[in-house]
Amino acid sequence: MRRNRFFPVGRGTLSPRSLRSQLLSRSLLVLALLLALIGSVQYVVVKNFLYRNQAETLMSQIRGIPDFFLFGGELPAWAERIGGVPASPKEGERRPVLFLPDTSLALISSSSEVISRSDGSGLPAPRLSEAEYAAVRNQPRNLRKDAYKVVRDPNGTEQLVVFRPADGPQRRGTLIQMGIATAHLKAIALRQLTIFMVLSLIALGGGLMLYLSVLRKTLKPLHQMIGTVRELDAGNLDRRFPASLGQSEIDRLAVSFNGMLERLQTSFATEREAKEQMRRFIADASHELRTPLTSIHGFLEVLLRGAADKPEQLNAALSSMLGEARRMKKLVEDLLTLAKLDRAPVLSRSEIRLDALVAEMEPHLRMLADGRSVVFRLAPEMTVTADSDKIKQVVLNLFHNAVQHTDPAKGRITVTLSRVTEHEALLCVQDNGPGIPAEHLPHVFERFYRSDASRTRKQGGAGLGLAISQAIVAAHGGRISAHSAPGGGAAFEVRLPAAAAAAAAR
Repeated sequence: MRRNRFFPVGRGTLSPRSLRSQLLSRSLLVLALLLALIGSVQYVVVKNFLYRNQAETLMSQIRGIPDFFLFGGELPAWAERIGGVPASPKEGERRPVLFLPDTSLALISSSSEVISRSDGSGLPAPRLSEAEYAAVRNQPRNLRKDAYKVVRDPNGTEQLVVFRPADGPQRRGTLIQMGIATAHLKAIALRQLTIFMVLSLIALGGGLMLYLSVLRKTLKPLHQMIGTVRELDAGNLDRRFPASLGQSEIDRLAVSFNGMLERLQTSFATEREAKEQMRRFIADASHELRTPLTSIHGFLEVLLRGAADKPEQLNAALSSMLGEARRMKKLVEDLLTLAKLDRAPVLSRSEIRLDALVAEMEPHLRMLADGRSVVFRLAPEMTVTADSDKIKQVVLNLFHNAVQHTDPAKGRITVTLSRVTEHEALLCVQDNGPGIPAEHLPHVFERFYRSDASRTRKQGGAGLGLAISQAIVAAHGGRISAHSAPGGGAAFEVRLPAAAAAAAAR
């Protein structure tokens, strides 16, 4: 037989702590309680039904009892011919009355005196209190048909008794009381209850066998999920649960599990990417710092070998060392800036006009262009809420990047400021350099990333300017993007949310 890898045969044993055993035991307990409750209700209903029927039977028997058996007097002719009963009893002698066993019969006078008529062959008549007899007399006749009371006679036997008013004006207030022992009625009700309980136990046993199979099939999706979870690890998160297992609760659990696995997979992928980026970051930072340190170390060795006594060599070495020190300082400052921006960036926001800010930087930018053609196209009254120093740093980084990638004689840089929508301003720095290859374009904002993998430094710096610009723009709630075509130059666009006051004014 082929085994299901998610539901091994050994798992069929019931453990007290297993979900299957707990569901089974609790279901059986609830079912047993329900059957016990139904049996109890059935016992009470059957007993009351038997009592009412018996009460109606007793009322019918009372109506069939002749008056001379109840009140005495001369026997009719037909009674004298049956059994040789004398027509008139002797003085002091009581007329014998034939009566059913386990039955009592009595007359209740208007003064609540009980006169038994069944002492010879039946049960002694029970006696009620005067208040109870008065309540029976005052009860409407139509309510006495199935009205009965359950009381105990002087011998302690429980009897069901009924009452009927005696006929005739001379017998006003007299009641005829007839009772019967309830033992056989209770026995019938108890027998019905016993039959019901035996059938219930048989049904529980048969249901248990069927329920185990149904429960095993019902819990199979859970075992499948357990098997899937066991196969998962940090390197194998591509497993997913079926979204439709035929049970809405299990399906919702599967969807939640799949969502959790998606998030875990994304988290692990992000963590791996972060580790890889950190590894590259450390490698690039070490390389960037090692190069100037190596240069400084080499110049110091040259100076210690005697070059310090030669003024022309000394000046060249000191100038080179100063340049390398400045580059190291710039690199460290950029790293500190990125570290601050990675945390909660602190911005001194105020409403500034972008056109005025770029116009203020124009002399400095033209000086950085070093002979390259620079064109400014600034739309007036472009107001944003931003940190002016940080925005100046973004403009300077983008312009410096354009200068590095354009020819000194034929280079052309265009700085454009416009309003895209009522709530967004656009700053664009475009050059006519060689452009950015398509495979490098998605990575231009990564730290230490340069399309020149040889690290000759013929163009570009440490590769942190664009990363810093992206972090600053993101801190302002804006976004930055790069567009380029091979041989057609590159364009960097910065979109910033416009100030609310400026948008309302327009």
